[in-house]
Amino acid sequence: MLELDKNNFSTEVLEASGLMLVDFWGQSCEPCKALMPHIHALEEKYGDKIKFASLDIAKGRRVAMGQGVAGLPAIYIYKDGEMVEDLRGDAATATAVEELIKKYI
Repeated sequence: MLELDKNNFSTEVLEASGLMLVDFWGQSCEPCKALMPHIHALEEKYGDKIKFASLDIAKGRRVAMGQGVAGLPAIYIYKDGEMVEDLRGDAATATAVEELIKKYI
């Protein structure tokens, strides 16, 4: 999984072509940590169709705020650099994330 930060977010996500899932998370977010193994499993399953990346908001707080991340966990789907759909908070379950991926691949 690609690790994002404030220095590479624009290049890797906003200027990229194709599909990308970005997992916005934080060190103190227990639901984020619980979801992470599921995100890694989904990357193994769908990584040939959609690119996976994560941003620890501590390494890019302004980037996260600029993308409208107000709560965690937050899973965003980007298509050709544009955010097209997201799952936030309690809606960001492993099942919901997989359904979101299937919708776009």
